[in-house]
Amino acid sequence: MREIVLSGAEITVLKTIGLTGTTTSGANLVKALSSMEEAELIDTLKGLLVMGYILAEQENFKEIKEVEEQTFRVNTAYAKELRDTVLGRTHRKENAGRRRRRG
Repeated sequence: MREIVLSGAEITVLKTIGLTGTTTSGANLVKALSSMEEAELIDTLKGLLVMGYILAEQENFKEIKEVEEQTFRVNTAYAKELRDTVLGRTHRKENAGRRRRRG
């Protein structure tokens, strides 16, 4: 399993969409992220789509109006890893490399 590294904007978008796999309308997403620049939101969504972290009905959109017409959800194949990354959990094995005494 590879380590997922996300930017702050990507984390914000993922939290807004929800990490449970339920769908979120683009209109609700745009409304909830109104403080984010439209171009930044579109770029962030496109990046998450390219990586396969989120899914949408249509991946080709250029304007915020087209985003509002979409439905987004987190890809269930990445849901656990994304949740762990967003929540700051690590997958390192504790005490890796330490020898245990048997006996």
